[in-house]
Amino acid sequence: MSYLFPNQYVLHQSFGSSLKPGIRTNPASKATPFQARPELYGAYSVVDDAKNKAQKLSAEAQLELDKASNKVQATAGKQMELYTPTFYAAATFGGLLACGVTHTAMTPLDLVKCRRQVDAKLYKGNFQAWGMILRQEGFKGVLTGWSPTLFGYSAQGAFKYGWYEYFKKKYSDLAGPENSYKYKTVLYLTASASAEFLADLALCPFEAVKVRMQTTIPPPYAGTLDGIRKITAAEGVGGLYKGLYPLWGRQIPYTMMKFASFETIVEKIYERLPGSKGDYGKGAQTAVSFTGGYIAGILCAVVSHPADVLVSKLNANRKAGEGFGAAVARNYKDMGFMGLWNGLPVRIVMIGTLTGLQWMIYDYFKMWMGFPTTGGAAPPEKK
Repeated sequence: MSYLFPNQYVLHQSFGSSLKPGIRTNPASKATPFQARPELYGAYSVVDDAKNKAQKLSAEAQLELDKASNKVQATAGKQMELYTPTFYAAATFGGLLACGVTHTAMTPLDLVKCRRQVDAKLYKGNFQAWGMILRQEGFKGVLTGWSPTLFGYSAQGAFKYGWYEYFKKKYSDLAGPENSYKYKTVLYLTASASAEFLADLALCPFEAVKVRMQTTIPPPYAGTLDGIRKITAAEGVGGLYKGLYPLWGRQIPYTMMKFASFETIVEKIYERLPGSKGDYGKGAQTAVSFTGGYIAGILCAVVSHPADVLVSKLNANRKAGEGFGAAVARNYKDMGFMGLWNGLPVRIVMIGTLTGLQWMIYDYFKMWMGFPTTGGAAPPEKK
């Protein structure tokens, strides 16, 4: 029954005790009668083989990515300078990737959220909603609105992140190093508000098409261009900007919360971790970016949700020639205060995940280009 107890090799490896000379210090190369025979369990060898291949492919892919990143950095110089045309181009393209890809991936969730905001009695829950849409409209129906979402939020992300980096630098220079650090939260808030104000001008036409496609059954447009053409033919260009004021009301507070809270949360995370931010690799830094982004996203969802409900309502039922104030008053009278919070749990999940992924993608792209990740301001140097 000796096979029930650990041999001397195992004890030596575990406790580091010295072994007498001449005693075997390596495990037996030959299997004992009580060990399993791997050849009899093919499934295990197949799984192990698949795991080894996957790890090898992952390592090779990471190696190629690092090579490409190093090549990009070598082309532009070993140390990439901040606040140069290259930096702003990287921020713009990184924002395009971060927002366009993530918002489009969330289309099925966004579809249910918008329909429940317009008609709270339409569906009882998300899974029941997707089941009904699949049965009535097919798989294509679950993806209703994906094309205006892709175009609109790609444009919005490019403007938002690119202008944010620009305004953050501009306002920081105006305030000076000491004041920009002392009042850094105010700096984040003003820079993000300025960036979102411009970004929404690019987003609004696509948002109008998206909301109408998602809240009208069956959708009135075949796609993005068809929607823009039909809206402008019936209502003029102004029809595309019907929801601009509530969009600003939703997106500007949302973005102010998104950027200011993210920068602060990430700064606090690094303060509590051992070492400095530069001591951590790409994987750890992107993990911090996702964590900070997810927490910031929850705060964003709560702050901007009433305006989000109004955007859906106004794009769906605002009458031709009806004033903005009158349309808001009419919708508020119909749904009441509690109606402004329809779909909030869904939106918290959606926006938390969305914001976490956006910051992760954006910061990873910046690192890939040779720039530092976003998060917190360094204290000014003491003279």
